[in-house]
Amino acid sequence: VDAAGSQVQAECAQYAGQPQSGFITTQGGNLLCNKIIHLVHDHNVKSQISKVLNECELKRYRSVAFPAIGTGQAGKSAAKVADDMLDAIVEFESKASVQHLKKVKIIIFQTQMLQDFYESMKKREDSDLPTTDSWMSMFKSFFWGKAQSTEKKKPVCLEKKVNLAIFQICGESQEQVDATESWIKNLILKEQFETSISDELIERFDEMQIDTLADLQRRRHVTIELEDKLYPPRIIISGISRDVCFVSVEVQKMIQKIKDAEEEQAKAELVYNLVEWRYLGNNDSFVPFDKLTNMQLEDATIAKKPHVTVKINKKNYKVDLNTLQANDDQGNIITIQRVPKNKGKL
Repeated sequence: VDAAGSQVQAECAQYAGQPQSGFITTQGGNLLCNKIIHLVHDHNVKSQISKVLNECELKRYRSVAFPAIGTGQAGKSAAKVADDMLDAIVEFESKASVQHLKKVKIIIFQTQMLQDFYESMKKREDSDLPTTDSWMSMFKSFFWGKAQSTEKKKPVCLEKKVNLAIFQICGESQEQVDATESWIKNLILKEQFETSISDELIERFDEMQIDTLADLQRRRHVTIELEDKLYPPRIIISGISRDVCFVSVEVQKMIQKIKDAEEEQAKAELVYNLVEWRYLGNNDSFVPFDKLTNMQLEDATIAKKPHVTVKINKKNYKVDLNTLQANDDQGNIITIQRVPKNKGKL
C-alpha cells in the first residue's frame, strides 16, 4: 500500500468502515496496474483466490497478478498456499463461462518457494485432470513461446489453445534470476518426449480422424503435427512422456481400424465376385444386398449358422438360412435369394 501512494491509502481508509465481501478494490496509484484488489485477512486462501478471479471476470479484467498469499506475516506453509492457489485457478479456468480473464500471474519473491509451486503443479500432471491444460505446457509457452499451429497441414488444422501461467522471477542479482530460469527450463526438458508414426494409411485420415486427433491433443496436453506431404505421411507427437505414449497408442489404433476396414472391404469385393445375395423388393424383383451384408450372409452360410441378422431398408431382419426367409419384429417376411456367379467354382 505504501508503494501505491497516498491516493490508494485514502481509498482504503474510505472503504474500511463499509461492509465488504472479503476484499476492496482501489485504483492502481503509483503501481503499474489499473486496479488493486485488497484482500481482507482470511485463513482460506483458496476461497480468497476464487473470489478475486470471479471479480476479475465480472469486471472484465484481462489479467491479474497474485503474490504467494499468506506466506509472509501470516506464516502459512508455502506448499499449502501453492496447492490452494493452484486449486482455485484450475477450478476457475475449467468453467465454461470464463470469457474475459485471460492471464493469471503468480509473483514469487523467495527463491526457495519456487520448488513448492513446481511440486504442486507436478501433482496436477500426475492426477491427469481431463479439463485442464498441461502446467508443463504452460511453462514451456512462457519461456519458448506458444506452440505453432499446424495451419499448413491438410485436410484441416490442428490448433492448440494454451492457457499461460506466468511466474515472475525476482532475485538479488541477474545471475540468480538467470540460474532460476535455467533450472526451470531443465525441469521442463526432462519431462518432454517426442515420437513419430509413419504409415501410408495416414493419408486416408478424413475429418473424423482429424477431429479425434484434435480432441486427443486438447485432452492429453500434447502437440500433434500431421506431415502429409511426406511419403509415407507422418504424425509427430510431443509433450509429457506419459501423454505422448497414450496418444501414440490411440493413433496406432486409428490406423489399424482403417486397415481392418480396407481389408474387410477387399474381402467383401472378392465374395461379391463369387456369389450375390438378394432380397425380394416391393415391385416383386430381387434387389442385391450391399457388399458387406453380402459377405455377412455368405460367411454365416459357410459357418453353417442357422440364422443371421441383417438390415433391409434400414430395419433389422432375422434371416433363416435354411428357408431363406427374413422376418422383422412385426412379423413381416421377405424372401432371400443366393445366386452363385460361377457355379463351377462354388
